[in-house]
Amino acid sequence: SLIHLMTTRLRLAAHTLRRPRRAQHTLARAQHTLASLPARVRIYELGARDGLQNEQRIVDAATKIELIHRLARMGASSVETTSFVSARAVPQMADCEAVMAGVEQREGTDYPVLVLNLKGFERAKAAGARSIAVMAVPSVTFARKNNNCTPAETVERAATVAAAANAAGMRVRGYVSCALGCPFEGAMEPAAVADLAEGLQAAGCHEVCLADTIGTGTPGSMRALLLEVLPRVPSDQLAVHCHDTYGQALANIYEALQHGVSVIDSSVAGLGGCPFAGPGASGNVATEDVVYMLDGLGIESGVSFEQAVDAGEFI
Repeated sequence: SLIHLMTTRLRLAAHTLRRPRRAQHTLARAQHTLASLPARVRIYELGARDGLQNEQRIVDAATKIELIHRLARMGASSVETTSFVSARAVPQMADCEAVMAGVEQREGTDYPVLVLNLKGFERAKAAGARSIAVMAVPSVTFARKNNNCTPAETVERAATVAAAANAAGMRVRGYVSCALGCPFEGAMEPAAVADLAEGLQAAGCHEVCLADTIGTGTPGSMRALLLEVLPRVPSDQLAVHCHDTYGQALANIYEALQHGVSVIDSSVAGLGGCPFAGPGASGNVATEDVVYMLDGLGIESGVSFEQAVDAGEFI
């Protein structure tokens, strides 16, 4: 939107102006500020998949491919490229094979794709995917309405896909969707989310992402969730995915950073929304906002703030 663009440009100016001042901070103050925070964070960019999947106007494959190239050039460690799902359920992703065929993969960048079942996995594999993401959900109602199964069965299905991917030498990420709130049931029990996170890790997922799919989490609920999950899945195998429905995303990310989580999901221009979660699932946290915060904390991400702004303006 115009407001988001104007705000981003103001932050770009502030980002440039504050650089000399940051260099004046004393080493002692910097060490105190960063004592409990990771020195480096990996940005897992979602703009091309989660960012676009809920857009009503179909974006052509050429535009998606150019966006993916820009997201890789800006320095994101991972660019989730597309999803191999039902075109009837998610029409925006119907061109997944064409997008995969057109992307020139940059060395050092991962290009995972979302798959929900073995059929989707086989399509992704045939299209040349080297890494995938699978999904589980702790909400009984969400699982029944969208997957026609129980939460435990979502883990079992994800495990089946993960086993096939691991056998093919592919990396697997596991999402726990609705980790902090469900559009049908409200807040989720941290213990139930931890069960699924542990199950995904045991199934062969190299990374487990706790997704606040509808953006209802707060730093308090994020803290409670991480205290439950971390004894079972270590911080170096966790990521967080925060939507910004109530303006809590950056605060929730900062809370996760203090617990040692160093992989952050984001989407340029704050694009995104889950087509299965109803109108409560607003956009993802903007990559520009996340990088601005990380730069201010002195945390390396490898992402160029200026190029993130440009990619957001492009799309």
